[in-house]
Amino acid sequence: MKFLVFVKQIPDPDIPPAQFRIDTEKNTVAPPQGSSPAVSTYDELAVEAALRLRDDVGGEVTVVSLNNNPVMNVIKKPLAMGSDNLILLQDDAFEGGDAMTTARVLAAAAKKIEFDLILCGRQAGDWDNGQVGSYVAEMLGVPIVINSGKLEVNGDKIRVERTTKDGRDIIESPFPTIITAGDEIGVARYPKLRDIMAAGRKQPEVWNAQDLGLDPSKVGDAGALTKVNRLYLEEKSSQVEMIEADTPAEAGEQLAMKLRDLKVI
Repeated sequence: MKFLVFVKQIPDPDIPPAQFRIDTEKNTVAPPQGSSPAVSTYDELAVEAALRLRDDVGGEVTVVSLNNNPVMNVIKKPLAMGSDNLILLQDDAFEGGDAMTTARVLAAAAKKIEFDLILCGRQAGDWDNGQVGSYVAEMLGVPIVINSGKLEVNGDKIRVERTTKDGRDIIESPFPTIITAGDEIGVARYPKLRDIMAAGRKQPEVWNAQDLGLDPSKVGDAGALTKVNRLYLEEKSSQVEMIEADTPAEAGEQLAMKLRDLKVI
């Protein structure tokens, strides 16, 4: 079987927000100098799910990433985990895109690749939109199952289990289809040193807008349907008022009256 996984490189989500710098003119985020990006967590789970399915039924796992400035030892992590191929989508025309134009590029790449199943994270770890997978499914005209847990190939269908607020869903979908990976996939495997070294020697294939047959006016910032008007770090402030009293009971009474005045109680 042919498994295709979409992977996104994002700023390290463990970096405290206050350490980021905002370029107010370009509405972009700059992480602290010297920090390293990471593969989006849910995308790692999608890679893990694809590798497990390949181990069960055989086949090939190809990873696709849209990124003009990838850090190679980061974006090659799926290779170190065990993926077979890596394709990078790079073109100045792809810069500044939104979820729709990102999906348009990924869908064009998918059309160039033979696949039975596409996997991606249920949402990216930076913007948390959770839209790209559904857009790609619509553009390719294939079904999609979101926020999946356990996956199993059942003949010519993929069987998906996932937990909902009302219980548990068991869904079967014919191939080809798209799956977005959720927490219930489990834990992504940690690459071994020899696999990291082997991944470092592999060279990814690079495709641009022309390779994908895309009109530059339909992708990136030029084709985006949404625009960021303002990007900023939230300013938080706190105020403390000390209650002074002769006894704990008196302090408690004053505290209760203060909370009532503030309509907390």
